[in-house]
Amino acid sequence: MERAVIETRGLTKRYRGGQRAVDRLDLSVPAGTVFGFLGPNGSGKTTTIRMLMGLIEPTEGSAHLLGLPMPRAARTVLPQVGALIEGPAPYGFLTGRDNLLRYDSVDPTADPRTRRARVAEALDRVGLTAAAGKRARAYSLGMKQRLGLAATLLRPRRLLVLDEPTNGLDPQGMREIRTLVRELAADGTTVFLSSHLLDEIEQVCTHAAVMARGRLITQGRVSELAASARGRLLVTTPDPADAARVLKERGLTDVTVDGDRVAADPPAGELAEVTAALVAAGVRVRGLGVERGSLEDAFVALTGEGFDVAR
Repeated sequence: MERAVIETRGLTKRYRGGQRAVDRLDLSVPAGTVFGFLGPNGSGKTTTIRMLMGLIEPTEGSAHLLGLPMPRAARTVLPQVGALIEGPAPYGFLTGRDNLLRYDSVDPTADPRTRRARVAEALDRVGLTAAAGKRARAYSLGMKQRLGLAATLLRPRRLLVLDEPTNGLDPQGMREIRTLVRELAADGTTVFLSSHLLDEIEQVCTHAAVMARGRLITQGRVSELAASARGRLLVTTPDPADAARVLKERGLTDVTVDGDRVAADPPAGELAEVTAALVAAGVRVRGLGVERGSLEDAFVALTGEGFDVAR
């Protein structure tokens, strides 16, 4: 079995005053996956990525990329890794195309004979061909984000590390980036995608890790993480107030009413018993079932916190 593409053991970053931005992180990213690194802003995601890429030294612990220790093996590892961290910073006085040409020219392993063709292809993949001749200072935040992504695509990479790649993009742009990530994964690139958007992780990632307050809460397949959370009992009825009363009388918790929908934590016993109780009380039941658990449900159950689920 191939070693994990990213592997950390006890990875810790402590700042002055003893504050731990990342606390004893044990992370394992399988090869060939789209791995979501999930957590609210301030949970330690970007600090972790900066340690993985050798930009800052860990206080304790170790990190391996492509089976090699970082930052010691950075010269060997980084040419095989594309990264977009904390947003792009293009030269404003250069066009989008010239930014990429300059970026590629400082890569000692890049073939100058194919440079212009590769730049054109990268611009096309992120939808910037029409704006390639425009100076980067005139780019919107979303266009700059696309340009940063294009820079990671100039050469085939074994690993792509993306920190909030859809930041600043409109819904259509977000969909395009998700499609691009899936295409890259299908071509054999492992994608490590950091995000605070649950919807983004659930749509595009095969595996995920959840961070909170600098600590790893859980990791695994997205489908398994979502399935580990209990879903919600959902009753559809024209008698929502009566339905809510019956559910509370039966000991169900977190009962909420939204129009003709009444939701609650699922019962420990059979759903048939709940249905019978509702009917016996004269509640007209049009629908009753337990919705499957989601990544949001899993996060709340594990941490007791809410989460940013904006699209």
